Amino acid sequence: MPRVSHRGCPGEASYKSGTEAEISVVLESLRKKFKTLSKTKEQWEETKKYIQAQASQTEREMKEEFAKLHQFLQREETTRLKALKREEEIKNQVMTEKLKNIKDQISALSSTISDIETALKAKELPFLQGYRQTKKRAKCNIQDPECIRDILIDSAKHLGLLKYKLWRKMADVVKFVPITLDPNTAQSNLKFSEELTCVQVSGKQVLPDNPERCTHRVCVLGATGFTFGKHSWTVEVGKGKSWCIGVARESITRKSVVFLNPTEGFWVISLSDGDKFWAETANRTKLVVKNKPERITVKLNYDKGKVVFINATDSTTIYAFTDRFAERIFPYFSPGLCEEKYACPLTICPRTITVDLE
Repeated sequence: MPRVSHRGCPGEASYKSGTEAEISVVLESLRKKFKTLSKTKEQWEETKKYIQAQASQTEREMKEEFAKLHQFLQREETTRLKALKREEEIKNQVMTEKLKNIKDQISALSSTISDIETALKAKELPFLQGYRQTKKRAKCNIQDPECIRDILIDSAKHLGLLKYKLWRKMADVVKFVPITLDPNTAQSNLKFSEELTCVQVSGKQVLPDNPERCTHRVCVLGATGFTFGKHSWTVEVGKGKSWCIGVARESITRKSVVFLNPTEGFWVISLSDGDKFWAETANRTKLVVKNKPERITVKLNYDKGKVVFINATDSTTIYAFTDRFAERIFPYFSPGLCEEKYACPLTICPRTITVDLE
């Protein structure tokens, strides 16, 4: 029986060329996905390391606070440190599982890419014979990496209002502030006081780019948001030359620059150049302030859609926004863009605590 040779057949060569191009396109897509997964794995590994560092820092600050309360508070300290450790273990376990899963995906994808590359190098007949199987393998159903939210240590829960939570035992030394700051939302050039009630510009830190973090403005949000009722807090702005305070909605754009106005979800006032006060409205309103305030009270009436700024020294109204709120509203703080040596902190002022004993 005569042999049938497939070598040099024009039709088959043309068919191989077309299918080879098709597979090459799919291969390029797989390579991009492989690169995305690899980059995400590196970010998650950095996040896992940061969680451990963040937990260590939080533990250290907690110990300093507990040391001030002396021996009779040791039991409370131990309880809270255990809660922190549990959170660290749980979140580390989550990241361990996530990393294992993405490593498995990368391994499987690497194997698929290698097999396809081998198939593309095959001669015409073997390539065509294995074309269906190669195309089937090339169909990738690996999902894009998920966006892991709320994975960082909740420092605000462990450190925020720590003394106030113990005020029944140490009423003479505690300070109470109506809100605390959330460092997981902070831009990387900010640093905080022990109990997260003061923020100021500092040197740039290496922080994970978690979804909650603001990266394009030097700002931080409060740890607690509001969906109803009346709320107020007083901010000591001191003699700072630039700052911005007020409230912002939860859905503000955090990863790119936006204008500070109500349309973008900000109801704030600001100071620039040491003497220029502004209400950040759509067209920016310049404010006339008779007495330069060093402490400003922010009053939020969520139900009526009002945000009022008051000079705490003479009780005069600086500016008032009227709007309609449809989502959670958070306190907003930005200590400005001054160099660190000229920076002035923003501090949430404590309130007087009265304890009645019967």
